[in-house]
Amino acid sequence: MNGKVSAYKFFIFSFLGIFAFFIPITIEGNSTIILDHIVNAIKAGMPSLLPFYALLVILLGSLYPFVSRTWNKDGVSIAFSFLKIIGFFVAVMLVFHIGPAWLFEKDMGPFLLDKLVIPVGLLVPIGSVFLALLTGYGLLEFIGVLVRPIMRPIWKTPGRSAVDAVASFVGSYSIGLLITNRVFKEGKYTIKEACIIATGFSTVSTPFMIVVAKTLDIMPYWNQYFWTTLVITFIVTAITVRIRPLSRKSDTYYTEKGEPEPEYKDELLKSAWNEGMKGAHGAPSLLVNITQNFKDGFVMTMGILPSIMSIGLLGLVLAKYTPLFDIIGYAFYPFALLVQIPEPMLASKALSVGIAEMFLPALVVASAPLVTKFVIAVVSVSSVLFFSASIPCILSTEIPISIPQLIIVWFQRTLLTFLLVTPIAFLLF
Repeated sequence: MNGKVSAYKFFIFSFLGIFAFFIPITIEGNSTIILDHIVNAIKAGMPSLLPFYALLVILLGSLYPFVSRTWNKDGVSIAFSFLKIIGFFVAVMLVFHIGPAWLFEKDMGPFLLDKLVIPVGLLVPIGSVFLALLTGYGLLEFIGVLVRPIMRPIWKTPGRSAVDAVASFVGSYSIGLLITNRVFKEGKYTIKEACIIATGFSTVSTPFMIVVAKTLDIMPYWNQYFWTTLVITFIVTAITVRIRPLSRKSDTYYTEKGEPEPEYKDELLKSAWNEGMKGAHGAPSLLVNITQNFKDGFVMTMGILPSIMSIGLLGLVLAKYTPLFDIIGYAFYPFALLVQIPEPMLASKALSVGIAEMFLPALVVASAPLVTKFVIAVVSVSSVLFFSASIPCILSTEIPISIPQLIIVWFQRTLLTFLLVTPIAFLLF
């Protein structure tokens, strides 16, 4: 009887999880995953209330480090704790429309609030509810056994990390990081594996890629753009895992005793089924699982939103009003000349501003030649890391990776993607 119950839980809950995260459905002409539809419905149903919801979450997030007494555990914690307070004051100004005129320019405060803070503030808590279905009833273990022979030799991560990778592309980097952090804390990823997954797979979602493609007028080439980006992102990850700093990360676990994936060489499907049944049998009740996931998701949201508001704004200000990213762009300029990309200086600046916000490179090259636009569109996704959202997301998890290490990985990913995708762009166009 227990075997039947486990099988029912595995099939029903896992299917619902897959449906929520991976199956696009069309509603009123908009094709996306059901999770995105729910978020869009909430945004359309209560647009005037959402800024106040975001403000409340940011307030809670700015107070949380002091209430939990984690604000001074190290230098980074101190800096981020005070940046979160600044983020709260910025959010107050935006919500109540007080402050300098430059803050209310559409590509500054309103962009952060409407395009990043509110969507992430809804997506992570709601996504965490469905996450209980996706990761809690044996699917992770089942898929892990099947794809381990591919994931381990190429990306040095367990087979179960394939779920993370797909969730990020179809859903959101915030959902991918939520999965990664959850599995890491359960002792199923090592420190190195969690760092590889967070910096190599947790990129922006397909819907956001569509926004980039529309901005750059490359939607007629959507299939070329999507599949090139997908392949290049994973090729670059396969390279970065073999060089510092990721290659030197620890192989220890978050918990005292980790749960490494078992290695099966024969009867893969049978072994995968047995592991899936073990996972389903040992799972907590649906209510307990959902409650725990929602709590984790909301705490993560509290950590992310004030950081997006403060660090994201700082990045946008530096990009718009200072020559900082023009200077950083010179690091890429020799490579832009080497691959003979049209408008090499403009492309170099676009590469450099990606660390502030992944959407900024598209704005920089909006009027550039098609090859340059295509290249920058791919790089802005494949580089994965940016200070307006994904880096604060990573830093709000338990995954131990520092800001300098994240910046190094960003540079590696940006340069490698640029060098790999430019010849492809010339072939396509």
